[in-house]
Parts: sequence; structure tokens; C-alpha cells
Amino acid sequence: MHKPGILSLIGAGPGDPELITLKGVRLLGEADVVLYDALASDQLLQYAPQAEHIYVGKRKGCASYLQEQINDLILQRGAQGKHVVRLKGGDPFVFGRGGEEMVLAAAAGMEVRVIPGISSSLAVPASENIPLTQRGISESFWVVTGTTKEHKLSRDVALAAQSSATVVILMGMSKLQKIMACFQAAGKSAMPVAVLQEGTTKRARRAFGTVTDIAAKVAEQGLGNPAVIVIGEVVRYGLPEYARELARVPQPVQI
Repeated sequence: MHKPGILSLIGAGPGDPELITLKGVRLLGEADVVLYDALASDQLLQYAPQAEHIYVGKRKGCASYLQEQINDLILQRGAQGKHVVRLKGGDPFVFGRGGEEMVLAAAAGMEVRVIPGISSSLAVPASENIPLTQRGISESFWVVTGTTKEHKLSRDVALAAQSSATVVILMGMSKLQKIMACFQAAGKSAMPVAVLQEGTTKRARRAFGTVTDIAAKVAEQGLGNPAVIVIGEVVRYGLPEYARELARVPQPVQI
């Protein structure tokens, strides 16, 4: 009888394969099986050359494995005493269903390890020079899913639109017009918006606009998933002309 296996939930980061943690790389090297997602760079599989590699990615309208099948794989390989790595894009606990898989494995007697990853909600705006918080402009930020498990717009979007925070929306491209309607209803038609597709990778594309016109600009440029939507005054920092303007303005001396 095999002893219970190990499940390591590893955050692969936002897309750039260099943005995984050293601990994540080390545990990949110890894996017997790697179950990897669509948003995790397949270049990271080089760190697990001896492991079985199984693609379990899910994209809108196409799923190689249903979540129930992924759960079965974790339990099957765990029952064989194997070290299973779930390699997830971003961070496993930020809209990654890592919590569900952790509970499943723990209930089966598996040892569970969680290795945090750099979430795309933070890293993608940063890669475009957009600070989510900035003194005098934004004191906080919200990270909201655009689409619930019922495939509806999250009610939190309307709540976020009423705040003064920077708002970051993941999995929201199919609801972009509805999201912008929430911000228009909150009196923020002129608020800057950035849509950042495949951020931190060589395939990165971007569109900048306002709540009023961003949907049209996204359509013009043909942007789609995966993308991060950022709404707030801090978006201006991602515009080269704004950075040049700031550089010309003398900054107050801090005493």
C-alpha cells in the first residue's frame, strides 16, 4: 500500500516564465506528475524533465479537462504515492480554484504544499508602468472577477465602481461593455481604462481609453482573452506622454 502522495499548488506567475519563484522551480524538479494550466508557460516544464506532463488547461469555450476530471487525476496519482504538482497561472489562490483542490487533497490524506505565485492582477499592470496605488491618487485597489461561476457579471463590479480605489478585473473581457456600464452609472465615464492582453509576455498587447470608449478601442484592435482590465486614474502612468509630462513638473521636496 502506497503512502498518501503530495500535492504542491504552485503559482506559475503571470506569463513570463522568469516570474516563477525559486521554490516553485525547486518543487517542479521533485514532481512525479505536473498538471499544468493554459495560463502557465509550458517553458516551465523544463524544470520537471522526469515528470509526467498533463495539460489540463481551460479556456473560454474549450476545456481539455473538466474540474472533476482534474480532481480525479490528483486523487489517482496521490493514491499511488506520487508528488503531484498543480502548476497554475498567477497565484493558485487568486481565482485559481487552488482552495478547492487543497481541500480535496487534504481530505484524501495527501500532504498539501502551497507555493504562492505573482498574480497577474498585480504584475500585468506593473509591467505596463501602472501603479495600483499612488499617494494622493489611489489609496487601495480591488481585484474582482468579471464572470461568476454562473457566467454572470459579478455584483461586486458595481460596488467597486462606487469606490475611489483602482479596480482590476480578471476574466471580464466577455462582459466588458456591462462592466463599463456599471462605471458610467457611477458617474465615471471619463475614468481612464487599460485593457492588457497577455501581459508580461512577448505577445503582450494593450489598449488605453476611457470608460466611454474602451470597448470600441478593444474591438478595433481585436483584443481578447486572456486580458486584465484596469480602471482608475493610475492608468495614466502607463501612457508615455503622461510620463514625459510628469518628468517636466518639479516635484515637491520632502522634508
